[in-house]
Amino acid sequence: MTGKLEGKRVAILATDGFEQSELVEPRKALEGEGAIVDVVSPHDGRIQGMRHHDKAEATPVSRTLADARAEEYDALVLPGGVASPDTLRMDSRAVGFARAFFADGKPVAAICHGPWTLVEAGVVRGRTLTSWPSLQTDIRNAGGSWVDQPVVSDNGLVTSRKPADLAQFCAAMIAEFARPPHGPRPAP
Repeated sequence: MTGKLEGKRVAILATDGFEQSELVEPRKALEGEGAIVDVVSPHDGRIQGMRHHDKAEATPVSRTLADARAEEYDALVLPGGVASPDTLRMDSRAVGFARAFFADGKPVAAICHGPWTLVEAGVVRGRTLTSWPSLQTDIRNAGGSWVDQPVVSDNGLVTSRKPADLAQFCAAMIAEFARPPHGPRPAP
């Protein structure tokens, strides 16, 4: 039996300080459906996971941003945690990598603080998102609508609030990634 994502290649963009469960659980769900998953990061080696404020396991990096190209992937996942998204939104390569998925109409899933990179990429205008509550002003200031719901799907973008929402997030992410591409989206 083949999975819903057989033959799809997915990038998980993260760096040190990602929330452990928000990378591990989506990766497990994606691989369980047959996707090939790469952890993409600004640096090679391993990236440090966190369980809120405590160190968790380190995760091996599959490819660096210098070597990865958005066109090689069918979808993108942005885990949360505070430090990883904060670092990524200040890295022009990471921001450009995320923006390219929107330009090509490819699906993106972001949880917790993950949408910070999307705010920086200028791709939330006119969209409805959820996130960790502290991002709501950033999302609104970037032209998006913020709602407090476990998961929101908006034209190829799946967002979620926190680790407690992971089951719903992963289900919505799999469903969206299994759909045909939406096609290029107009610039905001």
